[in-house]
Amino acid sequence: LFAMVQKVIDFVKENLTVLVICALIAFEIPFCALIIKKVSYTEIDWLAYMQEVQGFEDGERNYFNLRGDTGPLVYPAGFVYVFSVLKALTDDGHNLFKGQVIFAGIYLIVLSAVLKLYAQGKTVPALAFCLLAASKRIHSIFVLRMFNDCVAILFGYLAIVLFTQKKWKLGCFLYSAAVSIKMNMLLYAPGVLFCLLVGTGFSQTVICLSICAGLQLLLGLPFLTTFPYEYLKGSFDLGRVFMFKWTVNFKFLPEEYFVSKIHSISLLLLTIAAFVVFAFKWTAECRKQLKVSSPREGQSLIASRDLTSNFIIVTLFASNFIGVVFARSLHYQFYCWFFHTLPYLAWHAHILPVWLKLGILLGIEVAFNVYPATPWSSVLLQVCHCLLLVGLYFAPVPSLTRDPSSEATKRD
Repeated sequence: LFAMVQKVIDFVKENLTVLVICALIAFEIPFCALIIKKVSYTEIDWLAYMQEVQGFEDGERNYFNLRGDTGPLVYPAGFVYVFSVLKALTDDGHNLFKGQVIFAGIYLIVLSAVLKLYAQGKTVPALAFCLLAASKRIHSIFVLRMFNDCVAILFGYLAIVLFTQKKWKLGCFLYSAAVSIKMNMLLYAPGVLFCLLVGTGFSQTVICLSICAGLQLLLGLPFLTTFPYEYLKGSFDLGRVFMFKWTVNFKFLPEEYFVSKIHSISLLLLTIAAFVVFAFKWTAECRKQLKVSSPREGQSLIASRDLTSNFIIVTLFASNFIGVVFARSLHYQFYCWFFHTLPYLAWHAHILPVWLKLGILLGIEVAFNVYPATPWSSVLLQVCHCLLLVGLYFAPVPSLTRDPSSEATKRD
């Protein structure tokens, strides 16, 4: 009996990551079904999505005239095509149950893709994977609200999976598709560019960026050939002013300052400064790694290399998180932009003790579950964001490439 118990313990230890992943998926399937059955759907943007898509189906190509109850269409062309399909699959948008089932499926695919990344990166303890299924707000965003953000991050995480498999061109195609659904996915762009340059070299980077640009042109063609200014202004409006009532991260500010140009310009400058600071650190430490591992290759970072999965994941997750920290406004649904990256980033920030990592994750979750947002919940969110950002800066840059001579080196 003792020998049998020992074998079971050894089996669990050896296969803990796979067992945890299977258990989470097995838990989430009936749990999502239970949410759909027991919790009432809340209408926020779904009807507006359907109205905007209906205008496109009726032949309207002027983005200024594509509107819903919540205002004009402000998403790129990929959104129109994806939600046209969803509209058809849900009986012109009227069958909410079908829509919820589809978004539960999207939730499960997103979770599966993220779990694959966590398993590849080998940074987060397997038991901590359970944190990915512990958010009340995230379940609500997907299954009870059906926001377009969910579809955008679906394509985004699938793109990152492909990047870790070195399928750069296909990954860029899916990444561009994600951007075409919602512009927030551009927060990953600095990290994507850095990984492309280091992982593929200059000429391949140009090809990959051409794929990204080409897909945007192709998807936007019906609008660019008819009302180009209206399309670009409507779908990629960087100067859009958000409503103060919905902000989660800046409720402690006076409303007049929140909507001011000074506020938006200040945050833009802080975002640029943060990217520059992290870029200098990343570049300097990567050069040090290359000098130690391959002194004959020189100091050039722009070259084709076999990047580790952990390097790609941390670089992309950190790029997105920097953009989130200095975002002009975070609404409740924006939580899904970065929720799935938080445990990975927290465990990468080695200087943070485990209790503080968990405290940061809990604080962010609490802030996104306070409705309506209050000054204290916004302060809590900002403190947690800043603590994690500082932790990331002082964490070591992940190993750039594999060292075949060392079995201890992390591998895919």
